[in-house]
Amino acid sequence: MHIISGGNDAEQRRDGDYLDHDQRYARTDAFLDIVCQVWTSEQPVDIHNDFYQAEQAWSAIRPLQKPHLPIYFGGSSEAAIAVAGKHADVFALWGESLAQTGETIQRVRAEAAKHQRDIGFSVSFRPIIADSEAEAWEKAEHILHVATEQAAQRGGGFKAKPDSIGAQRLRATAAQGRVVDKRLWTGIAQLVGGGHNSTALVGTPEQVADALLDYYDLGVRNFLIRGFDPLNDAADYGRALLPIAREKAARRAVAERAS
Repeated sequence: MHIISGGNDAEQRRDGDYLDHDQRYARTDAFLDIVCQVWTSEQPVDIHNDFYQAEQAWSAIRPLQKPHLPIYFGGSSEAAIAVAGKHADVFALWGESLAQTGETIQRVRAEAAKHQRDIGFSVSFRPIIADSEAEAWEKAEHILHVATEQAAQRGGGFKAKPDSIGAQRLRATAAQGRVVDKRLWTGIAQLVGGGHNSTALVGTPEQVADALLDYYDLGVRNFLIRGFDPLNDAADYGRALLPIAREKAARRAVAERAS
């Protein structure tokens, strides 16, 4: 279950939610306290906190996984990291640079250690692959050209989300250049203001698999990938990218066990 605490303040208010950024994460903390308690308690429980009140809360339906189904969570603010350290089983990141990703992993692990917890990590990318590296970069530039034209037809670019720390971090990644760490392409992130999963790894399947393994070496074990041409890209990933990436990850795992 992936928990999202909310978007920016304006979006939340359109839905009638007037809590500010840190209050939303406090509410998420309270919600997860309750959910995990109800999932695992053998008896009905009474719940009283700043956000929720319940008497004799109980569920006959229990998660198959023990102690409960995995909780995925993301967010780059201090409030988000604190909730993640307490509750998350897997912390989800957007595709930032290797240095930024390593720094966030260290922050989250330090917070999780306060609760005597281990935590996994997931990173999201939009891989762009082709038979040759030159073709892959041409494909990336075509995607950016089409997206730029579409933005112009809508009357301008995309609005950045100034109160999203994650968006601010992606803009910081994009500010490092159109290409970061050899294969991390920020063209779409620059266009959309870093507001969502918008960075790509560009190259041949072998090159992109190697780039994914760089994140694996930082501690990432889950990769969420989607393309700009969802159906055809999914087929290409399954045919060309995933077999190579899985083989390389398996070899890494064997080497880790042997060391």
